[in-house]
Amino acid sequence: MKTICLYFEIHQITHLKRYRFFDIGTDHYYYDDYENERTINDIAEKSYMPALETLHKMIKENGKFFKVAFSLSGVGIEQLEMHAPQVLDKLQQLNETGCVEFLAEPYSHGLSSLTNEECFVEEVKKQCAKIKDYFGQTPKVIRNSSLIYSDDIGLQMQQMGFIGALTEGAKHVLGWKSPHYLYNCALTPKLKLLLRDITLSDDISLRFNNSSWDEYPLFADKYISKITALPEDEQVINLFMELSALGIAQPLSSNILEFLNALPAQAKAKGITFSTPSEICMKLKSVGELHVPDAISWADEERNLSCWLGNPMQREAFNKLYSIADRVRITNEPRIKQDWDYLQASNNFRFMSTKPSSVMFGRGIYDNAFDAFTNYMNILGDFISRVNSLYPEEIDNEELNSLLTTIRNQGEEIAIREKEIIRLQTKIEKMEQERVKDSGEKTAKKKTKKATTTKK
Repeated sequence: MKTICLYFEIHQITHLKRYRFFDIGTDHYYYDDYENERTINDIAEKSYMPALETLHKMIKENGKFFKVAFSLSGVGIEQLEMHAPQVLDKLQQLNETGCVEFLAEPYSHGLSSLTNEECFVEEVKKQCAKIKDYFGQTPKVIRNSSLIYSDDIGLQMQQMGFIGALTEGAKHVLGWKSPHYLYNCALTPKLKLLLRDITLSDDISLRFNNSSWDEYPLFADKYISKITALPEDEQVINLFMELSALGIAQPLSSNILEFLNALPAQAKAKGITFSTPSEICMKLKSVGELHVPDAISWADEERNLSCWLGNPMQREAFNKLYSIADRVRITNEPRIKQDWDYLQASNNFRFMSTKPSSVMFGRGIYDNAFDAFTNYMNILGDFISRVNSLYPEEIDNEELNSLLTTIRNQGEEIAIREKEIIRLQTKIEKMEQERVKDSGEKTAKKKTKKATTTKK
């Protein structure tokens, strides 16, 4: 039986302001508050809210048959908290239906997985804690920023305790294989891999409103028929896209939400179900390992890292940023931590791209890639100075490693103590239950004895 795994990404760009060389050392606030509020309110009105309302309606109309998954970056949640809390309220309503799964991802929506394992782990844990606070779910499945994945990253994901990961069904990785099966990481069979169907996902997120497309207009029955026509043993159809595709990339006037709303009924008529990522990982077996020695992503035609690290400017900014990663991890300064999250966001490097792209993306306040690079490096220069004022460059690697080891040991000790607290709490609860039970039995015996005496 075929099943559709429908997943949406929610991430919000934190726009940086114009920052001149002469601002370094005097201005430590880096953000364009007006642009951040304007853009997120615009997206919430045109995309997030109507799309989430439609998904909620689909769940109400179809019950447990229809299911959907989301991942939210931590910085995206922060922007929603400040400017569009109604989106989070709606997501909480969706969560209450029991038909929604929330996934893990790096808090910053950044590229830490490519260079600093400790930083990557810390980010994912921070985002998972945020998801737990809002929705009461502990994510079992993870997706990296822009579905970035490699064998080494997959191993890290499994070691963090995840049972599955989402990534791209890149043709140069799959070769003759199909994305419609469940695979596993080449370095560990414990991590299942769900691969995005590029064609079927992009039919909705990129081509739906394109009148020159040979399949235009696309209707729900035709779309489900394409899935039905797939070979019988190809059971997993992964449709992954940004939520903003519904309303921004594909405007509401295109009837994109009406198309989406019609999918469950058409799928049910053809015997096709909907499943969450964790359900697929737990129910289905992997058909084999997938070798991904070099990192892939869902970006551009190449499905690699070139839109973020394809030119010398991007690589210079990337290396400069992560050269202080270990120092930032040591600090407990809230402003440093928050700026670190926003400066890591992958869109900062995307703005510096000089490669042609079939997917339109705006550069925000920037005129060109060099403009984006210059502005970012000015801000980064100030940020690095602030970090170095806390932990000077004179601190050698040995001393820094000693500090990191101490922090790591403290973290492990805290984790052990937390487990012991949970064990003791469980023991106390069990003892209390037994005490209440014994008390109840004694009371019952007394009542029985009293009743017998009275009868005599």
